[in-house]
Amino acid sequence: MSALTDFAARQFPGTQPIAGHFVKAEPIVDHRYFGALFAAFAEDGQGSIFDHMAYGPFADEAVFRSWAEATYLADNIRFHAILPLTTGRAEGVAALMRTDTANGVSEIGHICLAPSLQRSRAASEAFYLIMRRVFDELGYRRLEWKCDDRNQPSKRAAERLGFRYEGLFRQHMIVKGRNRDTAWYAIIDRDWPTVKAGFEAWLAPDNFDAEGRQRRGLTEMRESLAAGQ
Repeated sequence: MSALTDFAARQFPGTQPIAGHFVKAEPIVDHRYFGALFAAFAEDGQGSIFDHMAYGPFADEAVFRSWAEATYLADNIRFHAILPLTTGRAEGVAALMRTDTANGVSEIGHICLAPSLQRSRAASEAFYLIMRRVFDELGYRRLEWKCDDRNQPSKRAAERLGFRYEGLFRQHMIVKGRNRDTAWYAIIDRDWPTVKAGFEAWLAPDNFDAEGRQRRGLTEMRESLAAGQ
């Protein structure tokens, strides 16, 4: 194991917005996005975006706002509203949570994307922007992704974004009255250069046609770069 001779405690993630080419990730510091988020989430009429969450769906906007006040604005967690630049509307959230500044470790979680944001270039770039803040701006050593082992879309997303599977924590939680096995994934600092280069190549304008369709996938880009192709 290599010695960490110059590592010092990291800063907690700040409140400055992060702008990309297609999206802005804006830390939630007040109530301004609550109404837009409730409306965006409500576009999923079946409430399926909450199937693997410990909360939701919400009966009405008042219930959501009360919950959001206690959750999005809580101490020791940094929620980000995800705003595609095409709409300027908050259409999803992702949080940096369980942040351990002494060890330079955080987790990206509470991910909830409205139907309009799912499987979009804007959503992928939002994850990249948050990862870039964690590793490049703040100098963290490790970023985790955890999800219900039954949540196949989340597991596929983790691997597509460059997280590596690390194992299964059986009966890790009780969620909505049932046992939850939790799949653990992570990116560490030595993984980040390849993950970052893959994102930057994938996000390049020449990787998309006039209709916004990708020419090469993110996983393909990253694996090609790792192989030196």
